[in-house]
Amino acid sequence: MIKRKKILTSFIIIVLAIVLMGGGFFMYTFFAPNITAKSENSFVYIYPDYTVNQAVAQINKVAKIKNVATFNFVAKQMKYTDGKVRAGRYAISNRMTNLELVRRLRNGQQTPVNLTFNNIRTKEQLAGRLSEQLIADSLSIITLLNDTNFLQGLGLTPETAITLFIPNTYEMYWTASASALLKRMEKEYRAFWTPERLKKAKQISLSPPEVATLASIVEEETNYQPERPVVAGLYINRLRKNIKLQADPTVKYANADFNLRRVLNTHLKTQSPYNTYQNFGLPPGPIRVASTKGIDAVLNYEHHNYLFMCAKETFDGTHNFAATYAEHQQNARRYQQALNQRNIQ
Repeated sequence: MIKRKKILTSFIIIVLAIVLMGGGFFMYTFFAPNITAKSENSFVYIYPDYTVNQAVAQINKVAKIKNVATFNFVAKQMKYTDGKVRAGRYAISNRMTNLELVRRLRNGQQTPVNLTFNNIRTKEQLAGRLSEQLIADSLSIITLLNDTNFLQGLGLTPETAITLFIPNTYEMYWTASASALLKRMEKEYRAFWTPERLKKAKQISLSPPEVATLASIVEEETNYQPERPVVAGLYINRLRKNIKLQADPTVKYANADFNLRRVLNTHLKTQSPYNTYQNFGLPPGPIRVASTKGIDAVLNYEHHNYLFMCAKETFDGTHNFAATYAEHQQNARRYQQALNQRNIQ
């Protein structure tokens, strides 16, 4: 009888030991830190149709899975298997557990991208900048920005498509498609164009895309913020009097040379709808993505009688303004002399 009790006790002890060992293994496998991030802000990019092994390889580029076997075990138990890998941009924290990481990947708990697109001149440059931050490639973005039928519903054309993009910082998921991107930009565009802004645009007889087009010219003319409402007022005066804008930045755009330091007569002769020395009115679209400040500078333009402007001979980025051509010629001569003195071609 005593012997039987000893055997039973030993059996119970063995079972308990096995249970404890199993529990310990379970706790270690699921809850022990197993991920070492290589930097404070580490992100792994999982592409569509990745296998678990490919996902692990990507993770190991920005972090280190110390025990891949335990990670794979947890992944299998949580049914994170081939065919169920979800694309996305995922934050990797230092000392993450297998459970935390697998749960994040399995549930598609992405960390949004802070999408920005400042200082953009062309549609191609815009598409390139966006594709650097999202999974959508530049070709798919360009295709939509050239899709007349798609843009027509937004009141835009391929030439004015970039006016849909109001520069700011937007939280978006990395996996956003080109169409999802443009839908988000449409939402932000409509939010930006408040009744007050639309009213001001109507008062100067310009549509929102036309306001953005004029703002793009104003911003290329001067980096000096206080001058922008003055420059905007000058161009509005010219539009109302049906005088060619004769804006040098449009000539640079027409010649596809944004580094021109001196616009010559040969440049002015370039045949392009964007050359405002050759054509009346605004060009067919913006020559850059206009900023919110640039747009508001046009909507809140300064009322004056200026019709001419010329860069100051001081080369400080500001301009001399004139109401008459005679006064403008004097300003222009001083500037040309300064250019010659500095041997700027």
